[in-house]
Amino acid sequence: MHAARLHEHGGPEVLQTDDTDRPDPRDDEVLVEVGAAGVNPVDTYFRDGSYDPVGLPFTPGVDFAGTVAATGADVTGFATGDRVYGTGIGNASFQGGYAGYATVPTDRVVALPDGVDLAEAGAAGVAAVTAWRALIDHADLGPAEDCLVHGGSGGVGHAAVQVADAVSARVVTTAAPEYRDRLRELGADAVLDYDRDDLADAVLDATDGGADAVLDHRLDDYLQFDADVAATGCRVVGIGENSPDPGFTDDGAARSKDVSYRFMSMFNTPDLRVPLRGVAHLMDADRLSVELARTYDLEEAGEAQRAVMEDSFLGKLVIEP
Repeated sequence: MHAARLHEHGGPEVLQTDDTDRPDPRDDEVLVEVGAAGVNPVDTYFRDGSYDPVGLPFTPGVDFAGTVAATGADVTGFATGDRVYGTGIGNASFQGGYAGYATVPTDRVVALPDGVDLAEAGAAGVAAVTAWRALIDHADLGPAEDCLVHGGSGGVGHAAVQVADAVSARVVTTAAPEYRDRLRELGADAVLDYDRDDLADAVLDATDGGADAVLDHRLDDYLQFDADVAATGCRVVGIGENSPDPGFTDDGAARSKDVSYRFMSMFNTPDLRVPLRGVAHLMDADRLSVELARTYDLEEAGEAQRAVMEDSFLGKLVIEP
């Protein structure tokens, strides 16, 4: 089979396409013939060595979707030919999805409904599961609440807009003007240019006085802002790799409004299958669509990883082996 692998840590150029043996699943694993693998910033951290060292040569790719090609001796609930998708591979413990085939433990893969596009599912994992965990599990977002999503055009952001809309929350998001119309189609009630000088006032107006929940991916910039635009009892959920805003304190607006803050990582999910099944249900019910900005083949994996860190686009990038 072919796989995009690194033999040393470094920039996107270290990724090369290798011809390698197809892996065999262990007793608790399924072998997936990969149809699509999402491209995520986290994939680049394993490539450049920022995250836990990985054994070399290494195949990145946390996300995947495809069909079951074989099952391990102890596997139940999956059979050859089943459509599946998941996340949580391509790290220090498991080779990833930038390959023709990938072995996946059964605790990070679920069935994919027939009506869900394989490429969308391949790009869904990190983005949609993070959005689900942030808004459903951590923020406990409910109907008619006001939800602010920073960066609605990003992978997590555009999924979060749809997850919030699916629970009948009122959704306000920030994005560049060129993405306004599409984000409205995806479920945003208001799309605000994040560069406007009166952004805080605009959020307060759009949320009728303050947000009940906030998804923040720029902790270094917006923690104080989140407190300023919060309603009483607001839940702020922080994701991403940035350190908290050094100018933020828990005094003033945050304290007076009883704002709570929680910082999360998708990789701490107790059981990935729970949000994966929830996301699959939303995709099957046409309540969540993963926007595919561009697709790449394995030979373009390095370019895909460059683009995910440097380019502006709505949605996700995906590799189709």
